[in-house]
Amino acid sequence: MEAKAGSKRGGSATLGKEGDAVTPTTLTQGLYIVATPIGNARDITLRAMDVLTAADVLVAEDTRVTAKLLAIHGIERRGRPFLAYHDRNGAHMRPKILARVAAGEALAYCSDAGTPLIADPGYRLVAEAQEMGLPVMAVPGTSAVTAALAVAGLPTDRFLFLGFLPAKSGPRRTALAEIASVRATLVLFESPRRLPATLVDLCDVLGVDRQAAVLRELTKRYEEIRRGSLETLAADFAGDEPIKGEIALVIAPASRDAVREADPGALDAALTRRMAEQSVKDAARLVSAEFGLPRKQVYERALRLRDQRREKTGDS
Repeated sequence: MEAKAGSKRGGSATLGKEGDAVTPTTLTQGLYIVATPIGNARDITLRAMDVLTAADVLVAEDTRVTAKLLAIHGIERRGRPFLAYHDRNGAHMRPKILARVAAGEALAYCSDAGTPLIADPGYRLVAEAQEMGLPVMAVPGTSAVTAALAVAGLPTDRFLFLGFLPAKSGPRRTALAEIASVRATLVLFESPRRLPATLVDLCDVLGVDRQAAVLRELTKRYEEIRRGSLETLAADFAGDEPIKGEIALVIAPASRDAVREADPGALDAALTRRMAEQSVKDAARLVSAEFGLPRKQVYERALRLRDQRREKTGDS
């Protein structure tokens, strides 16, 4: 689709030659992906406020949440359309939203907190807009991923964002086994209700000595950061007291030295423990990830251990 030339818009700031802000005047056609605060409302950017003020149409994951943010910053609705877009209504709403952009309007899209599309809805909306040749602009700002990395005290030169892990332990352990030997800091989100069980799975799959940080309610009044080994953190959050708030976990990279120093006795012990509860194939997959060893090598060792056990017990 071709953008409409010379269409009027109200409010996007531009910069003068010397870098001084110019009074907001125009906002061109397009879909604006607007980052919003993850807790502290003052973390909104000046450009985000300009775009939210000027857009022809406001689109939000939850219009009630975004309406509160607009009210805090004195941004008026002025009778503009305010559309909800989330995972449940995406297929129905995407054509309507993109038709407005194609008609020359400027639409601002916000998720409930942070940067849209980062563990939030919006990916298909952006992908279809680009397929149609429509302008898509990022209005960058706060993200819980970078905020967590900034204060966790763990390496930040390489990191892997995992989003939310599977809710059930079996699939969660499988997902962790696939990335256990990745030599990058891991960042993930978790619900407070599942945090204790997830920490136990992290211990079992990644190893109890792996350093990590649990970050709760980042940028909010009751922000809390706990650091330590996965074993220590699992013990800290194992109590009956309910955990509240938004949770992020940052986990240190797999250690190359730890992989090299893995001794046969430790490998056999890990395989024996897992084979008592799981199939040989599943046990080998998890242990290979835990020790950073080739899966085929660990699987062959698991088969030998199984055969030795059968010889001792007389099982066929």
